[in-house]
Amino acid sequence: MIPTDPLFYIVGLTTIFVIAFGKGAFGGGLAVLGIPLLSLVMSPIDAAIIVAPITVFTDIFALGSYRLDGASKPDVKWFIPAMLVGLSLGYFFFVLIDPKYVNVGIGLVTFVFAADWFLRTRKGPENVERPFSRPFAAFCGGLFGFTSFVAHSGGPVLTAYLLHRGLNKTLYVGTAIVIFVVVNLLKLFPYLLLGWARPSALVHTLLLAPAVPVGVWLGAYFHKKVNQRTLFFWCYAILLLASAKLLFDALRTLLA
Repeated sequence: MIPTDPLFYIVGLTTIFVIAFGKGAFGGGLAVLGIPLLSLVMSPIDAAIIVAPITVFTDIFALGSYRLDGASKPDVKWFIPAMLVGLSLGYFFFVLIDPKYVNVGIGLVTFVFAADWFLRTRKGPENVERPFSRPFAAFCGGLFGFTSFVAHSGGPVLTAYLLHRGLNKTLYVGTAIVIFVVVNLLKLFPYLLLGWARPSALVHTLLLAPAVPVGVWLGAYFHKKVNQRTLFFWCYAILLLASAKLLFDALRTLLA
């Protein structure tokens, strides 16, 4: 069960470090790269099993770097219950909805949202915090939960929502971490059941886990050192990358 190929450790540890760094610096967003990169040195199923507990590990260490009271309470209060409703709806409608179409829709909307920011900020001001809206938070929370269950594409929804809110950089990251903690814990159990049938994947998770604290702590250090505009530039860049990947994968599958 213990790999001897150096490529496994080079690709695996680098991938986990990148995911953890993204959690510490931006609150998440880079886990979308986990399965494609890990699939270079293992099966996609093993890669998916590894990414699930790794994201929970990154959440735990991120909570050590960001206080729970560093989150936006109104957003958390309305987003998480709506997310639970969305997850429940995703469970009941899972067999009726093709994830490819969900990914196309989410990828297209978030890609346009991120691209619009890059076009506007060439001559626009810094991000301005927008008033909190309960209906909008509930809608986006439900959409986040639904797409997370049906197509594993909830990350771009949460990122777009928080960027649209225009929170300061620390509130943005703290809020994202709290929400991701809840959804990742809910998704962990079924992946652990899969891992029980594939013990090698769980062993590989333990071998790659040491990259998590290093990545999270360096990400948190980066977060503290860069100014807000630079941090949001990278947040939008990650959102653009994630949405482009969703579109590419979904359209490739549809065309095939």
